[in-house]
Amino acid sequence: MAQMYNDPVGGKPSTIGPQINTHYYERKALIEARKEAYFGQLADVFSMPKNMGKTIKKFHYIPLLDDANINDQGIDATGATIKNGNLYGSSKDIGTIPDKLPLVGEAGGRVNRVGFSRVMLEGTFEKFGFFTEYSAESLHFDSDAELLEHINREAINGAMEITEDALQIDLLTQGKTIAYPGNATTKSEMTHTHQITYQDLRRVSITLDNNRTPKKTTVITGTRNIDTKTIPSARVLYIGSELIPLVEGMKDVHGNPAFTPIEKYAAGTTTLNGEIGALYQFRIVVVPKMMKWAGAGAAVSQGGEGFHATDGKYDVFPMLIVGDESFTTIGFQSDGKNQKFKIIHKAPGEAIADRNDPYGETGFISIKWWYGFMLLRGERIAVIHTTAPL
Repeated sequence: MAQMYNDPVGGKPSTIGPQINTHYYERKALIEARKEAYFGQLADVFSMPKNMGKTIKKFHYIPLLDDANINDQGIDATGATIKNGNLYGSSKDIGTIPDKLPLVGEAGGRVNRVGFSRVMLEGTFEKFGFFTEYSAESLHFDSDAELLEHINREAINGAMEITEDALQIDLLTQGKTIAYPGNATTKSEMTHTHQITYQDLRRVSITLDNNRTPKKTTVITGTRNIDTKTIPSARVLYIGSELIPLVEGMKDVHGNPAFTPIEKYAAGTTTLNGEIGALYQFRIVVVPKMMKWAGAGAAVSQGGEGFHATDGKYDVFPMLIVGDESFTTIGFQSDGKNQKFKIIHKAPGEAIADRNDPYGETGFISIKWWYGFMLLRGERIAVIHTTAPL
C-alpha cells in the first residue's frame, strides 16, 4: 500500500509517521544561545574528570618579589635573619630597595636566602536542570507548526541565561578590587552625588596595572566549532543599560568627550557581544540583564529625585571589569571550551507509555548541566559602584 498523506490537520496522521528531527533544533538553539553569552565568552570551562569528586583544587605560586610571598626563610646579604624571604617584596621605594639587593661578597657564605610560598585555590560545581512536558495533541492541533522547535530554543536559551546569571553573581561577589566614587566606602553611603567619573576609571585602571592584570582579553568565539581570539590592549568593562547615558556623557581630563562609539573602530578589531564603544582603556559591553543592588544606597535626598531608587533608597549599579585569566568555570563531561547541556527528549507514543501514562500521550524535554566557578586571580576582577540618573 502506498504511503498516504491522509488528513494531519484534521487529526489523521500520515501513514509514514511524524518527522521531527530534534537534533537540528537543538544544534540551532545552541548556536543562537552562544551568541547571547556575555560573561561566558571570557572563560574556558575546566572539564572535571570522572571519579574525582566534586571539588577541584589548584596551586597558585606567589612571585618572589611580592608582599604576599610570606615565609620564614629570609637571610639578608649580611647573613642576618629577616622577617620575610622575599627580599624587598612589592616595594617601589628607591630608598629601600638598594639596601636589600642580594649582593654576594668575596667569601660568599650563607647569605641572601629566600623562600617561596603558594596558596590553594578551590572550586566546586553543582548540577542544574529543568524539564517541560507537552501532549501529543499539542503537536497535532496547535496552530504553530514549529512548536517543538520553539520549545527547544527557549529551553536552551533559558539554561544559558541561568548559567550567565550564576557566573555574573560569582564575578560580582568574588572580585577583590573594589572601588567607590567620592568619599563613599560602602554601598549604604552612596547618594546621587556618588557617580563614577573619568578620573575614577583611571585610578581603577592604574590599580589593575599594579595588580599585573594583562591589557588583553581572550574571548571564546565561533558557533559550532568554538574558537578563541585575543583582543589586544584592552580590558572589558561590563555595565547595565541604565549606565549608558553616564558613560556616553563622560569628559576626559581635557574636557573632550571620552567615549568612542564602536562604529569608529569595529572594522579593525575583534568585537564582543554587546559592545557599544570604548572609554579610556576599556571596551564597554552592555549586558541587558546586568544585576544591581536595589535600594542598597542611602535614603533619597533633595536633588536626587531623578535617580534610580527602590523603596526610597538609591539603587547601586556595578561596573564590572574582568581581567584575562582571572577565573575559570567548571563543567563535567564538557569539551573544555564551553558548557555542555545534556538534553533528553521523549516524544509521545508507545515508547514512552507506562503505568503513569498508559496511552503514551505526554512527552517531555529535559535539560541538565554542571556549573561551578573557581577564582584564579581575584585582584584582576574590579567592581566599581555607582548611582545613576533616570
